[in-house]
Amino acid sequence: MAAGKSRPRASAQERERVRLYEARRRFNASLVQRRRRDNVIAGVAGGILLLGILAGQAAYYTVGPGTPEPAPSPTPTSTTSETPAPSPTATDSPTPTPTP
Repeated sequence: MAAGKSRPRASAQERERVRLYEARRRFNASLVQRRRRDNVIAGVAGGILLLGILAGQAAYYTVGPGTPEPAPSPTPTSTTSETPAPSPTATDSPTPTPTP
C-alpha cells in the first residue's frame, strides 16, 4: 500500500513544480514587457523634451530677449563731385625683341 500512495504524492509534487515554473516564467515575461514599455515611454518623453528645448532656444534667440540688437549699417553717401575721370593714354612700353 505504501507504493500506491507515493505515486499520487509524486504527481502532486510534480504538478506543483510545473505550476511554480509557469508562474515564474509568466512573471519574468511580464518584467521584460514592462521594461520594454518603460524604455519606449522614456525614449518618447526624452525626444519630446529635446524638441521642446530646441524650440525654446530658437524662440528665445529669434523673438525673445536673446535677439541681438540691430546695429545701424552705414549707408554709402553719393558725392556729386565734378572731377573728370582719367582718360586712357598711350604709354611707351617696351616691345618684345625676337630671340635668335
